[in-house]
Amino acid sequence: MAQHSVKKQFGMAIKTWRGRLGFSQEELAWRAGLHRTYVADIERGARNPSLQSIQKLAAALRLSFSTLFEPFGDTAHLPGTPSSDQQADILFVEDDADDIMLTMEAFRRANVKNSIHIARDGSEALEYLFGNEANYRGTLNNRPKLILLDLHLPKIDGMEVLRRIKADENACTIPVIILTASQKSSQMIECRRLGAEHYIVKPVDFERFCHVVPRLSGYWRLFLPGEQCHEPKT
Repeated sequence: MAQHSVKKQFGMAIKTWRGRLGFSQEELAWRAGLHRTYVADIERGARNPSLQSIQKLAAALRLSFSTLFEPFGDTAHLPGTPSSDQQADILFVEDDADDIMLTMEAFRRANVKNSIHIARDGSEALEYLFGNEANYRGTLNNRPKLILLDLHLPKIDGMEVLRRIKADENACTIPVIILTASQKSSQMIECRRLGAEHYIVKPVDFERFCHVVPRLSGYWRLFLPGEQCHEPKT
């Protein structure tokens, strides 16, 4: 393969992973300790990055070194998400790219390293849990340990997703934390009535996440062995 083509493909991989995390070039450069114009040149395929720079970019994107050189297709996952044959610990249902990025950063600061599956609308969330619509009340396809659920979703709204989860005998015991932009009492009362365990007012930050999660039964299962929700080092 020609060197120019390799640089182009590598640059496209960096740009795509960055976009999926919602990082700007400036933020990626800051996280990697590189100059923004250097990162821009890499993404354009105009630079031959050193191995040291590639390692810095991989760490900033929370990817393994080798992942940046793997074929990139529609089945690629965000850093921290499971492969297709691995069940996620957390199902994160959110359609806003900025909120996804902020929440993933809160997870990082809270030392949450479990596998995460991101669904970007209510239909996708239900399909992940139950399979196609005909099987919504059938056997669970996937059983996460926790569901973070935004209320304002395309296709099927969060309230309906919560209703279907808590009405299903196989899914009803999965803890659901509602992500909401406000504390409207009528919405929260209805969420509680349907069976939601808690709620977090967006954007999700370290303090809110660590305040809510320990209240869940079995919350310790959300962390890898030896990990817990610590105050971040400054």
